[in-house]
Amino acid sequence: MTQQVIAKLKYLHIAPRKVRLVAGAISGLSINEAEAQLLFRAKRSSGPILKLLKSAIANAKNNYKLNTDKLFIKSISVDQCPMLKRFLPRAMGRATNLQKKMSHVTIVLEERADAKMPRFNIVLPEKNKKTKKQKISKSKTDKKETEQRPSLRPEKVGFFKKMFRRKSV
Repeated sequence: MTQQVIAKLKYLHIAPRKVRLVAGAISGLSINEAEAQLLFRAKRSSGPILKLLKSAIANAKNNYKLNTDKLFIKSISVDQCPMLKRFLPRAMGRATNLQKKMSHVTIVLEERADAKMPRFNIVLPEKNKKTKKQKISKSKTDKKETEQRPSLRPEKVGFFKKMFRRKSV
């Protein structure tokens, strides 16, 4: 039986319904693909889930000595935890109850027997050090070469010519 790595995130201050949208998108993916999905997802819950995934990967690597290239997300579950109950004052002395919901997220990683090659590798940009920008001056021959190069796009006529010659923002 293969080794399973479990990581838990408790009391995440985001409603479980919103967290499940992101969790469902990465379930069953390899860790490289799941990490890429989370990096570019525009949901608030993707940040904490990405942090949890990285923690689970570090646990697998350091504690269980598993190969990170073969890991995939076997399951990810999002449960509701006790909610905070608050009141919001309303008109004529009334009050409305507010339920501030929170989530527990559990992620299970497992090593895949048939190691598929990832479709892509994630390369994070390095922190750039401040360097002086060097101006590159073009010689006259370089300018002539760029001017003589034929256009890749056929010329537009009529309305389209007028439409696409405008500068876009």
